[in-house]
Amino acid sequence: MTNTHLDPRAPLVLDTRELGRRPGSMSEFERSVPAPADLGIEVLGVPEGAQVELDLRLEAVMEGVLVTGVATAALAGECSRCLEPISDEIEARFQELFVSDDGEHRPEDDEESGVSRLVGDLLDLEPTLRDAVVLALPFQPLCEEDCPGLCTECGVRLKDDPEHSHEAPIDPRWAGLAGLATEQDQD
Repeated sequence: MTNTHLDPRAPLVLDTRELGRRPGSMSEFERSVPAPADLGIEVLGVPEGAQVELDLRLEAVMEGVLVTGVATAALAGECSRCLEPISDEIEARFQELFVSDDGEHRPEDDEESGVSRLVGDLLDLEPTLRDAVVLALPFQPLCEEDCPGLCTECGVRLKDDPEHSHEAPIDPRWAGLAGLATEQDQD
């Protein structure tokens, strides 16, 4: 995704001026940034504003800047089986090449091809971070590996009531006879 203007004060916008354009130059640093909104999936994610610890390496290459990093953050959400709250930590690794602007590209081409571009000397790490975190999350988060979930009939949490059961349902074709049996018992 390409932005024509980036705010250099944004927490996930990195300035590559100090790195220089000579291939082989490298810079390593750590940064703590607030999590952007919607960093996760529907049932599990990094809460907006929570601290995301970034361990980054920027390398100048012929095509632009190669960013390699690890993002560590706290997760909050709910179990996909029993809906109990979950808190965990995630470590997401990523690597992205930000191509130098050659003046001849069209932003629409970048969006279709998935190319990340430098905007002047700035790069926006948010889309890369978002992709890395979302792909590292479990598809169906669970509070514990063998979570039994909820009762399909009444919704009780089966972990809290392992002996939970219901009477066998009456076949609707025989429901009228069940009513007769009840009347005879009363007589």
